[in-house]
Amino acid sequence: MTIYEIDPLSDSRWHGLVRRHPNASVFHTPGWLEALRRSYGYKPVVYTTSPPTSELSNGVVFCRIDSWLTGRRLVSLPFTDHCEPLTQNSEDLQEILAFLAAAAETENLKYIELRLQSHCPTDALRFERSAMFLLHRLDLRPSPNELLQEFHKDSVQRKIRRAEREGLAYEEGRSEVLLDTFYRLLLLTRRRHKLPPQPLAWFHNLIGALGDRAKIRVASKNGRAVASILTLSYNDTVMYKYGCSDARFHNLGGMAFLFWKTIKEAKEQGLLEFDLGRSDLDNPGLVTFKDRWGAVRSSLTYLRYPPASLEAATKRYAMQLAKRVFAHIPDDFLAATGKLLYRHIG
Repeated sequence: MTIYEIDPLSDSRWHGLVRRHPNASVFHTPGWLEALRRSYGYKPVVYTTSPPTSELSNGVVFCRIDSWLTGRRLVSLPFTDHCEPLTQNSEDLQEILAFLAAAAETENLKYIELRLQSHCPTDALRFERSAMFLLHRLDLRPSPNELLQEFHKDSVQRKIRRAEREGLAYEEGRSEVLLDTFYRLLLLTRRRHKLPPQPLAWFHNLIGALGDRAKIRVASKNGRAVASILTLSYNDTVMYKYGCSDARFHNLGGMAFLFWKTIKEAKEQGLLEFDLGRSDLDNPGLVTFKDRWGAVRSSLTYLRYPPASLEAATKRYAMQLAKRVFAHIPDDFLAATGKLLYRHIG
């Protein structure tokens, strides 16, 4: 079977497939791909069995990353929690991935990576599991009161009531002012975690490329921002993608307040699901936080060809060393480090 390569940013057939396919998410949209291209220089590409003159019946989207620091590779997709192959059957997927496995050898790619929600018969594809994460999703079909009653009484319900008693102010939108507020809180949060922040340009490009599918939400007390989240929406799903806060005001319940505002707004718009995003298995605090919203866990499986071997352990050790450095450098240098490094990480 012949495999074809198309540009999802210029070939309108990709947009049509994304609209039609039940497994498509905001991560498949040309807007998300365009933000990746503008911010990091990645080249998006789709592999399909559909000839150029026919309607697109399937496609697996990747970004080409060409880094002098971390090597040449195909990733589906960088900085993306999950990205399902948009295929109709396992035979088409196996044909595409077999083609890519062969291409990895001829093009001297370091690896090819898939980030899946669904099971994939890896034994037939020569792809092996390289990492696992948890995904939390909240069913929004119950009434707001029914949802509220399912939240953890102390960790969620009490914090929502506290935020309401404190009279936290709420703003949402995509303005420069809100983005600046979000980014200041993001820098505080990433410093707490001893990590550099994502480049400010990434968020500019994300908002510019996705338009009203991206939204910044800010909670404030007496004019001081205490928490902020960035959400994405597509079809019947709203997604929590980024969150940040000022630790001095965690007792005010700002994050719980923003989640509850997001849920109520999604209900008003008739959305059916709140995707709380990916969590590392070794981050029990974040996993517990999402569990307490009544969200259902599922597994995310990242597949790689060729296998990762000892690379994961090496990365963990390198990150531990890097965090010791990040913990002590000034904010301006921390932000500059993120701007320099993120395009090599994706």
